[in-house]
Amino acid sequence: MRAQIEGSQAVAEAVVLCRPEVIAAYPISPQTHIVERLSRMVKQGDAGRCQYLNVESEFAALSVLIGASAAGARTYTATTSQGLLFMAEAVYNAAGLGLPIVMTIANRAVGAPINIWNDHSDSMALRDAGWIQLYAETNQEAADLHIQAFQLAEQLSSPVMVCMDGYILTHAYEPVDVPDQNLVDAFLPPFSPVQVLDPSDPISIGSMVGPEAFTEVKYLAYQQQLRALALVPEVAGDFERQFHRLSGGLCTPYRMEDADIAVIALGSVIGTIKDAVDELRLEGIAAGCVKIGCYRPFPSLQLRAALEGVSRAIVVEKDLAVGMGGIVSVDIRMALQGSAVPVHTVIAGLGGRSISIASLKRMVIEARAERLNEPHFLDLNTTVIDAEQSRRREQRRAGPVAEQVLRAVNAIGARTT
Repeated sequence: MRAQIEGSQAVAEAVVLCRPEVIAAYPISPQTHIVERLSRMVKQGDAGRCQYLNVESEFAALSVLIGASAAGARTYTATTSQGLLFMAEAVYNAAGLGLPIVMTIANRAVGAPINIWNDHSDSMALRDAGWIQLYAETNQEAADLHIQAFQLAEQLSSPVMVCMDGYILTHAYEPVDVPDQNLVDAFLPPFSPVQVLDPSDPISIGSMVGPEAFTEVKYLAYQQQLRALALVPEVAGDFERQFHRLSGGLCTPYRMEDADIAVIALGSVIGTIKDAVDELRLEGIAAGCVKIGCYRPFPSLQLRAALEGVSRAIVVEKDLAVGMGGIVSVDIRMALQGSAVPVHTVIAGLGGRSISIASLKRMVIEARAERLNEPHFLDLNTTVIDAEQSRRREQRRAGPVAEQVLRAVNAIGARTT
């Protein structure tokens, strides 16, 4: 049924259609609307025999699901930002135990300084924890990816994160087609766990493993996740045939047939990039873009094929590796190893800063003219940067950076209004 619905509500509806048996979550913005809606649906009896557990922390939420999943239940949770980092130990354990838990990440910046707005620093911090990571461009895709995520998780016996941009998607109202229960049931069969704790056939899950076997266990986990490179497009294809729309996949090109320069990104910014590409095309610049839909495992071969023929690539990242620069661009460079294609890193949208079509167009023009510094910070306020660096050179006790920068920004804003 197609309806104008908030992204969080659409995700909650999609999760319930997947017939979860245990949901455990701790509220944290911008994830809260998802779990609030789920708790109401469970209480009202709209989620079948699902049990909703109120827990005291994010760590507890995932710990509960590790036990429930090991006992054979289909499980789900959601979190964001510091909440994800608080459950980091359990995130690694869920993957190491091969448990098919599905978790929504409502992407939000990680402090300090405190910031509740969107970027990808939370999911990127745990990108190598062993979870499959899927990124949604729209609310329709966010809902669809959750249905696919349960299929992927249970076929691979591997946990899956579905990442959607906080507020930009979670709190936005868009037309979303929430499918009928019978269609989801036909696509997603009842959960049949690969491994399960059974009193009649007792086994150990989570044994101590020493140096003599740890590498082999990790290698098998690595190989297991690589299977997703074949399964993600297969599941996306099955989904398209069942629901008559394309959602998900490893990576999706846009106007790349004759592109000379490509912009690569994850998440909702892809929509803005597509608009910028369309305008650049009207101005005679052969630009295109590639959306990364599955970030872990990383689709190196597919991206290399999508970027074949371009003279340069620009990676727009909502994240920052302090002291290094980009995160995604490192993977892109590895994928293009041996080719002559230069890869530019552009850090954008940190802490919820807007990314405009005009700024993206300037970025492409500057890259073509080889005038982008590396890494390039989109729309960086150099006046504030210069003032703060000068002040810190002059004062030994210069005070906390965040507060001083905020004062400088507010002062500049006051002078220009």
